[in-house]
Order: sequence, then structure tokens, then C-alpha cells
Amino acid sequence: MSDPDKQRSNAQKSATALKYDGKSAPTIVAKGHGELADDIIALAREHGVLVHQDDELNRLLSQLQLGDNIPKELYIVIAELIAFSYVLQGKFPEQWHNIHQRIDLKT
Repeated sequence: MSDPDKQRSNAQKSATALKYDGKSAPTIVAKGHGELADDIIALAREHGVLVHQDDELNRLLSQLQLGDNIPKELYIVIAELIAFSYVLQGKFPEQWHNIHQRIDLKT
């Protein structure tokens, strides 16, 4: 890829990072475009943070400022992503019961 092509592709890339403490709404803790977006994603992966790629969700989140809580309109989608990330990591709430036997707990 030539330098102009790389710059064009980096200019279009963006990333927004959320922090969730389990008590209050998730908060925007980092956001950026181009090489900064690449750095945010690389740092997240380096620290074992799962990365979800969704251009439309990122477009909405990127409109927020650092330190902002996500708006109530995004609670459900963000909650589903957080819950799914917990399942991928093998984490389940203490009260959770696998009543439908759809998740293999032996892994």
C-alpha cells in the first residue's frame, strides 16, 4: 500500500474506548482517528481488553466527549456487548443458571 493510500485508510479509521466499573454508566476514556485509533486498539489488545468493531456504534460514541457517560439510548447495546464479553472470558454472575444448557461451562 502506498503512503497516500495508507494515510487515506488511517484518516477514516477511528476508535472509542469505554470504561465500565460495574456500578455507573460506561464512560468514554479514549477516542481518536487514524494512527491514534490504531494505538488505542493496540493498547486495548495488549491489556487483554476485547475490541468490538462497529462503525455505526463508533460513529455515535465518537460524538461524545472524554469523560462523558454513554447516553441512555445506548444502554442496551452496550450492556449486551459487556455481557457477551464476560461470557467470552468465562465470567458469569453468581446467580446465573445455565437453564438452557447453551453455554459449555467445561472450557
